[in-house]
Amino acid sequence: MAAFDEKEYTQAFDWSIWRRLVPILARFKGYFIGMVAFMALSAAVDVSFPLFQKYAIASFIEAGTLDGLAPFALSYLAAIAAQSVLVVATTRQAMHIEMYLGRDLRRDLFEHLQTLSLSFFNVTPVGYLLTRVTNDTNRIAGNIAWGLMDIADALFYVTGSFAAMLLLNWRLALVVMLVVPFAAALTGWFQPRILHWTRKVRKINSKITGAFNEGITGAKTTKTLVIEEQSIKGFKDLTGNMNRSAVRAARLNAVYIPATLFFSTLTVAIVLLRGGWLVEGQVMEIATLSAFITYAMNIFEPIQNLTGNLAEFIAVQASIERVTGLLDEKPQVTDTPEVVEKYGDCFAPKRENWEPLEGEIEFRDVTFRYPDGGDNVLEHFNLKIPAGTTVAIVGETGAGKSTLVNLACRFFEPTQGQILIDGRDYRERSQLWLHSNIGYVLQSPHLFSGSVRENIRYGRLDASDAEIEAAARAVSADQVAAKLEKGWDSDVGEEGDRLSTGEKQLISFARAVLADPRIFVLDEATSSIDTQTEQYIQNAIDHLLRNRTSFLIAHRLSTIRKADMILVVKDGRIVEQGTHQSLLRARGYYHDLYSKQFAEENAAKVLGA
Repeated sequence: MAAFDEKEYTQAFDWSIWRRLVPILARFKGYFIGMVAFMALSAAVDVSFPLFQKYAIASFIEAGTLDGLAPFALSYLAAIAAQSVLVVATTRQAMHIEMYLGRDLRRDLFEHLQTLSLSFFNVTPVGYLLTRVTNDTNRIAGNIAWGLMDIADALFYVTGSFAAMLLLNWRLALVVMLVVPFAAALTGWFQPRILHWTRKVRKINSKITGAFNEGITGAKTTKTLVIEEQSIKGFKDLTGNMNRSAVRAARLNAVYIPATLFFSTLTVAIVLLRGGWLVEGQVMEIATLSAFITYAMNIFEPIQNLTGNLAEFIAVQASIERVTGLLDEKPQVTDTPEVVEKYGDCFAPKRENWEPLEGEIEFRDVTFRYPDGGDNVLEHFNLKIPAGTTVAIVGETGAGKSTLVNLACRFFEPTQGQILIDGRDYRERSQLWLHSNIGYVLQSPHLFSGSVRENIRYGRLDASDAEIEAAARAVSADQVAAKLEKGWDSDVGEEGDRLSTGEKQLISFARAVLADPRIFVLDEATSSIDTQTEQYIQNAIDHLLRNRTSFLIAHRLSTIRKADMILVVKDGRIVEQGTHQSLLRARGYYHDLYSKQFAEENAAKVLGA
């Protein structure tokens, strides 16, 4: 995804891309109309200032009198005040568009992400999603709000200036119009190239910052591996690339700015030359010539801004494609319209229609392969798990132990066949109905920023403090709170970084217990904790899993001896099935795994002693 983020968008303006934003932009049509209206009025006031100048020269300087100066001064001050008010009003509209459009884009993206299936998050880097939700939405909102304001300002001012010049003297106005296309073409050639190299400098600068940070934080590793020379070479390459890109941008600017000034000065010179002849021939007044010179001097800056903003608009199309592409992402597991009508969805559940879940699970002729293709992981697989059964799934790392659980929990759906919950195909009821009855404790527990109490309460948001503390005591998680300075109200830090892995695991376990699910999943939940913490959890497991259908994805085989059913997974397929004793007697793959692990644990104990 990193390479995708670095992509430079160079296509021409494409309305089909922008059209995707129209439904969202329509929410703020009032602000857009207001911004354009205020900008048109502001441009009209701007265009009027040279006319004030013309009137002052003709009425006071050339006439040699101050009669009428007071009303003129008041009118001029009123125009300045009106312009100030209009600029404030226009800026307010643009600020509202930027803030609200950015807010709605982020909300729409975040809400849409909640609907996507687990498989999407398995293959999509977090950094990619964060960039879409933050950087791209900010870029779209900022460019549309302020870029559109600048474009409207330039268009209105240039149009108004040409109209004023044509009214004053159409022959001299045509002379100015002949020069303007050359200046516009010059800007159109230089601006995209300057923009390209300026962006390249910013990107390389970000890499330099990252490399500098990595060099400092990884100093110990760099020294122990003796890779100082390689680090310096990489840093020199980055700074060299940045220097070359910056020089290219500076050279382009060094040519572009004087060239623009040349056309601006040339236009003023032509106006002075041609206008001087007209004044000498008494065809034009000096006052009119003065206004023409002001228009000629001021008209090039908005043309430059217009071209630059159009280049930015073209570049922001990449962000629009990325954001709308994410919004177009479809969940691989969906409920049918009939199911949504009866049971609701994750945003509007109809809990009153939810049937109680007993916990019987049946795989009926299930064939499954992952959405990204490849071989079938399961083929014509059949298994019936009575309600209240504890099923352990074992195998080496990467063997595919989580596949069965992901199917049972409907994080994926069978390619062929059916999975029945309490005798009904689980696709006949909503995902939320099933997921609300599942307690899942992961190998790497995730805690949210907040207190110990708040993290446990996520298991059931309406739980009382007493119920939270009871769930924590059931798995000895109350001891975690007891060690902290504010007890239950102690902040666990970002992702629980103030706690050890074992302490986070206990809180995660308490959270699942509080939910009181009918199906329990422990995904190697005791593989990353110390012996004492493991004992706490093991003491609670026998009680907590009673009368619940449970899946234990186990790394330590000693923890699943009491399971009612053990499924042995190898290379993504179930190769053995039975109880602990029956599998040992069969002296097959499970026997080899158990014997090997038993020997390793004994060796570790001897070394520890």
